[in-house]
This record gives sequence, C-alpha cells and structure tokens, in this order.
Amino acid sequence: MAGSCRALILTRLAQPRATPDWREPWPLFLALLAGLAHTLSFAPTPYGGWLEIVTLTCFFALLANRRTLCATLASAGAFGFSHFVSGVFWLYISMHVYGGMPAIIALSALILFALYLAAWPILAAALWYFCGAARSDVATTPPLIPWRSSLAFASAWALSEWLRGVVLTGFPWLASGYAQVAGPFAGYAAVIGVYGVGWLLAFNAALIGQTFMAASRRCKWALLAPLIMLVTCITGGIATTQITWTKPAPHAPLTVRLLQGNVQQEIKFEQQGIDMAIALYQELITAQPADLIITPETGIPVLEEDIPESFANTIRDFADKTGSAIIFGSVGATLTPTGPVDLTNSLLGVTPRSPILYRYNKHHLVPFGEFIPWGFHWFVELMKIPLGDFARGAAIQQPFFVGAQPLALNICYEDIFGEEIARTLRRTPIPAGILVNATNLAWFGDTIALDQHLQIAQMRALETGRPVLRATNTGATAIIGPDGRVEKKLATFSVGSLEARVQGRVGATPYITYGNMPVLIVSLALLALFAAQRIKVPYIR
Repeated sequence: MAGSCRALILTRLAQPRATPDWREPWPLFLALLAGLAHTLSFAPTPYGGWLEIVTLTCFFALLANRRTLCATLASAGAFGFSHFVSGVFWLYISMHVYGGMPAIIALSALILFALYLAAWPILAAALWYFCGAARSDVATTPPLIPWRSSLAFASAWALSEWLRGVVLTGFPWLASGYAQVAGPFAGYAAVIGVYGVGWLLAFNAALIGQTFMAASRRCKWALLAPLIMLVTCITGGIATTQITWTKPAPHAPLTVRLLQGNVQQEIKFEQQGIDMAIALYQELITAQPADLIITPETGIPVLEEDIPESFANTIRDFADKTGSAIIFGSVGATLTPTGPVDLTNSLLGVTPRSPILYRYNKHHLVPFGEFIPWGFHWFVELMKIPLGDFARGAAIQQPFFVGAQPLALNICYEDIFGEEIARTLRRTPIPAGILVNATNLAWFGDTIALDQHLQIAQMRALETGRPVLRATNTGATAIIGPDGRVEKKLATFSVGSLEARVQGRVGATPYITYGNMPVLIVSLALLALFAAQRIKVPYIR
C-alpha cells in the first residue's frame, strides 16, 4: 500500500503543472471582450437593452465555469475593468484636453478609476460565489448550477451596483438598468427603479445561462422552469409599460424654450468666453417669449453679484413684459464684508412681476470638479479647471413655480441619483410635476458621455412618471416624455432653441413612494438566506 501511494505521488509530481485556474488566458480574454460588449449595450447603441441581456449572460456563464474563488474574481475584475475603462474614457478628455493635465497622468488616473469601479463587479462575484455558486465536483464540466444561483447572482449584482452609487459620494454611471430604457424591462422602472431593473436583468441573464448549461446535458425537464420565468419577466416588463402611474396636472401645458449655446469649453471661463456667453444668452432668451425659458448649467459663468447690470435689467424687463419665467445657470455665493464665500453651482429663477430671485444650489457635487477630497489638492492643481471647491446646497429644496406648476431642478450629474430625486418629490409638500436638468457636458467633447447622460435622464422620467427638460451647452438638449421617450432634441454642438408644449404630471409612482428599499431588502434577504444555507451545507468547489 505504501509503495503504491509513493508511486502515485511521484507520478503526479512528474506531470507538468497546469496553469492555475485564475491565470488561464482564454477566460480572462473572453471576460475583457464581454466587458467591452457590455459598454456597447448603453447609448448610443440602438436596442442596446437586448444586447445587454446577451453580455450579462456571457458574464454569468464565465463565472459559472470557473472552478475557484480566485478564478471567479479574476474574470469579474477583467469584465469590470474593460467595461468601465471603455465606458468612461471621456474622463480622460476632460482631464487632458480641457483640463491640461499631462497625458500620462490623465491616462493613469483613468486606469486607476476603472480599477476602483471594477472592484464592484468583483464584490458581486464574491457574494455570488459564497451564496449561490455551483455545488458540483470540480471534475464536472460545465459545473452543475442550482437554480437558486440566479437569485443569488441578481441580488449580488444589484447590491454591488447600489453600493457603487453611494460609497464615497457614489458613481452610479453605467448602472446596468440604464441600458433598459428602451429594452424589455423598462416597464419595471416606475416600480423598482434603475437598481431593481438591474436585478431583473441579472436574474434573467443568469436564467438564460443556466438554461444553456442544462441544454448541454440534455436535461429537458430542467429547461422548463427557467424558460417560463424568463418569458414571464419579459412579458411583464412589456405589459407594465402600459400602466400609467401619474396623470396630467390640472394646469395648462407650459410653453417651453430650452437654450443651447454651444460655448467652447476652452474659453468658457476666460473673459472673451464670458462676454460672448452673456451676449449670446441675452439674445436667445429675449428672442421670443414662453412660459418657461432655461439656459444650461453656468450659462452665465460669473458670480451672481457680478452679473452685468445691463443683462439683469434686460432679462427682468423681458420677463415682466412677456410673462416669461426664466431659469439661468450662474455661480451663487454668500456675501460677507470681506467678499463672497461659499460658492455654489446654482440655477437662478426670475418670476414675472416678482422681485424675488429664486435660487437652487447644487447639492450632490462632483469630486475633483466641484469639491476636492482631502489630500488631492495637488491632483486638481494639475488641471486648469476653475471653481474647484463649491459649497453644497440643501438636500431638499423648494420647487420653482411657473404659475401654479412646480418644477424640481437639478444640475449636471445630480440626475444620476434617482433616489435623491424621488426623495425630493415625496418630501416636498407640493411635489413637482416636471423635472428640469441643466448641464454642461462640453468637458467631455464629442463622446458617448452625451448620449449616456441623455439615457440616464430617460430613466428618471420612467421612474417618476414625469417629463424631463434638459438644457445643455453642447447637447443633448432634449424634452423627454413621462414614458421615457425623447420627444424632441436639438442637434449636438449647435446653437439653438428647443421649443415645445409640456404637460406637468401629478401622482406618485411606486418608486417615488418606496425608492430603492424594496430591491435592497429582497437582495439582502436572499443573500442572507443562501449564505446561511451554505454555512449549514457547504457547496463543493
């Protein structure tokens, strides 16, 4: 017996060592490709919601076919890195082209940021591995996956995306649910929001992956349950688009003009650009009256007290004579004997025949662009970006009224935080019937950032059942209906005015009422249940 064991050991030692599972090149290469394809599922790709189901199915299949924790995490990291470095590459444009940062430092910053973002898919893979991965012997190819693994995958995916949106002020850009604004799960947005849509997306992607695995073993009966669930979810998503959660407000529709100045970012904060912007927007505002006229973020790029008197008087006289309410972007501040302090990224509102100047101050600030995290002043000093440290506005601010119609304002990327917008609507005594977003994406040039941000605004319309008005500097200036569809849009990188009649809405969607709580409770409960079962009866990996 001892001789036989010794011979077996020597034989095994004499065999060439296999590459560790996590270092096998082809699965990692496929994960990189899947991450790139996942980026393509977002705007501006048409029908990207269907493509996204394919990419997430591939991602799940890659994870399900890895045999160790290290291999699983390596595949998730490769997927996440390629997805985020390709999906937010426009940050390099803002840092290098417009910020003047050396190319090597800007590229390094982009790579480091993508690595940080990739940590969240890695977390999702780790949670799935411990709570719902395969329970088969490692020799089984492909592994036998329990059907509840789909529930674990969806819960881990949704929880990791939510955490990415809240940790360190959050960066929920490219949350998977956004690609579904025109996809099969869009109808669920009003009920469970973007993270809930991401949960359903991951759940169905995992079901498809498991169906193919069952089919490869010719397990006919094992195909039935996931196929029924898949068809049910997709049918339900299409059916819920027919549900109208809000209704038209009793007020008459507003005539709206959204202004797009296309001011070059290189000169926006230089005196030449400031003078040009003030003259341009004065001309665009006074070109013709409307119930509501909106300029982009920092359309008037000076401190509130430095706004030229001629501009202020012209706008005030125009508003009083024509009955036009005007919202324009500027820089607010608190005046002290020593000068202005607590600068704010603000929207100022002029109401006809009223001496009161409305002011909305941006609450959710952009790290490095609008506030500088501790220890990173050296990094910001490498860029030629002015106004790098703003004060925060209040979390809940009163709406701006155009007649009897209340409007909820937000600035730039504040509209990627759907929970904050929903919270404002449910906590405001008179909820707004129209959402307004003023932004300046000129920092990112002619990139997919413009289309991605428009897609995000479409999700906010779906979640709240309200129209969204977007006034931008370079695009996409657009009017989005309460069903999430873009009704009108200006050509990007053009100077113009987008005109329409917009009907406000009243009522609350389930997402406004409950926010992200339902999907978080379900995800945490399922992961806790599966983790407890695994502790009781460990899976074999």
